[in-house]
Amino acid sequence: LELPFQERLERQPWNKDFPLIRDSAKCIKCMRCIQICDKVQSLNIWDLEGTGARSTVNVSRGRKIEQSDCSLCGQCITHCPVGALRERDDTEKVWEAIADKKKVTVAQIAPAVRTAWGEALGLSREEATVGKIADALHKLGVDYVFDTSFSADLTIMEEGNEFLERFTKGETKVRPMFTSCCPGWIRFIKSQYPHLVPQLSTAKSPQQMFGAVMKTYFAESIGVDPENIFTVSIMPCVAKKGESNMELFYEEYAGHDTDVVLTTRELTRMIRSAHIPASSLEDREFDRLMKEYTGAGVIFGVTGGVMEAALRSAYYLVTGKNPDPNAFQAVRNDGKGVKSAEIQIGDAVVKAAVVSGLGNTRRLISQIERGEVHYDFVEVMACPGGCVGGGGQIIHDGEELAYERGQNLYFLDRNMPLRFSHENQDVLKLYADYMERPLSHKAHMLLHTDHNAWEMPKQDR
Repeated sequence: LELPFQERLERQPWNKDFPLIRDSAKCIKCMRCIQICDKVQSLNIWDLEGTGARSTVNVSRGRKIEQSDCSLCGQCITHCPVGALRERDDTEKVWEAIADKKKVTVAQIAPAVRTAWGEALGLSREEATVGKIADALHKLGVDYVFDTSFSADLTIMEEGNEFLERFTKGETKVRPMFTSCCPGWIRFIKSQYPHLVPQLSTAKSPQQMFGAVMKTYFAESIGVDPENIFTVSIMPCVAKKGESNMELFYEEYAGHDTDVVLTTRELTRMIRSAHIPASSLEDREFDRLMKEYTGAGVIFGVTGGVMEAALRSAYYLVTGKNPDPNAFQAVRNDGKGVKSAEIQIGDAVVKAAVVSGLGNTRRLISQIERGEVHYDFVEVMACPGGCVGGGGQIIHDGEELAYERGQNLYFLDRNMPLRFSHENQDVLKLYADYMERPLSHKAHMLLHTDHNAWEMPKQDR
């Protein structure tokens, strides 16, 4: 059947360096991106412009995407039914690094990636183990593969100690300390509530801590110049691509902690393009030095996980005893946007809150600002359900799988031999051999950041 209508594809210019890419020619004007951004994430990045046949979706208020306060949560990508929105494809940079004889390629795999990568390759949740991702990356040609859960444990050591320091000094009496692991949330607070930036933990995210340790401690241990270490992180997240622009200045080395970030979707595309059958993958161990990780590191990928892991170690640091690892289930993800709990640690009571989704976060911050609620410690994840529901995860149109994926991480935590970050022997060895102790001068140089070192476009709301 011949259609008598003329096909008119729109071609709007777009900054291809930005981590979020829009192909206007594919857009069907369904406005799902507008809805998710307005109603769930409360950022109003997209809007309808033009009239009649010229109606189209574009960045709101006539801005370019790089001038907007986009948090890069990527929820518009996972809700677009036609692929008009996608992440910037960085796979070519990884292929080039693998082919470069001078470069030592080092990959890290985020906790949430293991819950979703198998969905694209026909593997069940039981079959799609993280050991098989390690095998796939080695088969692609990566030299060393580690689990970001290792640096999640490292983050807990720094962030947990930092929280106890602020809490005991009384700094959380007026406003809470906020976690700093989620770059989507960092972009959000910097553009929407810049006056609250001092309340953020100064600890880098696990991704950035991992890169910093790779280019110092690990580079020294294998006798390679940090310039020749190429760090790749596999993340469930688009905002991590923006975060990797952060710079690492340490002694004479100046560069980036993380060189390239690939989403879960990019990883599965690389596996497919290399014609590696999923059925041929076997469980492979991680490489030495950063091999060990705990259940506390694994649950970082689900909303409430960072808080629970931090409380497990904070309890130990205060009392000298381990709590029951399941003692802090009150902050676990149950599909609700905000969870709060009062936790007894020694003689003190810590008021903790966990929130996921930026619309929920805006409501919670408004309550804190108005004095309606008070917390000492608040964990924020930009994506509903946490990283398991991240903007870089495998897309199933019309299905939300964050809750099931999160349960998968809790299952892995329950069955881990170690469930406390402060018992990770590889982290303790890192401190003994290199960092001295949490919050030491060297730890501050490598594992902490100045949140004022870069600016977000400020918005007049």
